Amino acid sequence: MVDNRITFKRYFRLLGIYARMDLASLMRDGKFMALVIAADLISNVSAVSGIFLLAWKFGGIGGMDRFEVLFMLAYGNIVMGFLNMMGGCNALFPSRIIGRGQWEHMFIMPLPYGVQLTVGIFPFTGSSTFLSGIVLLAVALCNLEMVFTWWWPGLLVLLLILSMVIVVSLSYLFSSLAFYAPVQCEEISTTVIYSVERNMTFPLSGMPAYIRYPLLTLFPAGLMAWFPTMILLGKATTLENFYPAVFALFTAFTATHFFKKGFRYYVKKGINRYVSGGHRS
Repeated sequence: MVDNRITFKRYFRLLGIYARMDLASLMRDGKFMALVIAADLISNVSAVSGIFLLAWKFGGIGGMDRFEVLFMLAYGNIVMGFLNMMGGCNALFPSRIIGRGQWEHMFIMPLPYGVQLTVGIFPFTGSSTFLSGIVLLAVALCNLEMVFTWWWPGLLVLLLILSMVIVVSLSYLFSSLAFYAPVQCEEISTTVIYSVERNMTFPLSGMPAYIRYPLLTLFPAGLMAWFPTMILLGKATTLENFYPAVFALFTAFTATHFFKKGFRYYVKKGINRYVSGGHRS
């Protein structure tokens, strides 16, 4: 049996190694990396400024005032920024590993799959989206006209985690298709995550039900920023407060089931992406 304590030690040891490697790349050429991070910060702020400027011009959008919209945008930046920072290379895009035949390489490694997926974390050079979200959140909180309870910060952290769980679950759920069709589905996780990221910046307040409900169920981009914002601002009902947790559990269990099922199929069939010369077809 696998000793979970050893597995966790290896996992965090590898996280530390990759973090030091990322810091070394930052320190090797500090001026260049500072320019890169600054450019990323400007790019991230610019990406959300369009929605905020619309809210500023019209005094809000769909019942949300200017700084409530800014809070929503900051929330989304924190969710995607943290995920990209901690898994933006492989762990967040498993269909790439499967479709490129790299999953078979992991068979011979003397480490559990979860530990091997630590590769590609960028806590320093990839932190621009996360940091911009923190800054925007601080600005929004300073201007929101609401009373914060003692448990509000805990609720914020919980909802952030649930949103991240939903994103990761969706990525692994759709990536399970790559076990069956590696060529066609190599970048399906990329498409799913980027689609969610690009659609989560739109406030759903005031939108008709036929637009709002699909974005909270079939394609849950609304659960990445807008709906948690409604909960944190006290604009959701008591029953609605539990919806992100229920949906996160549902998507996590569904993704686990289908990913394991696809993996069992993959073990039997293997992958045919490599020709005799060793190149991908």
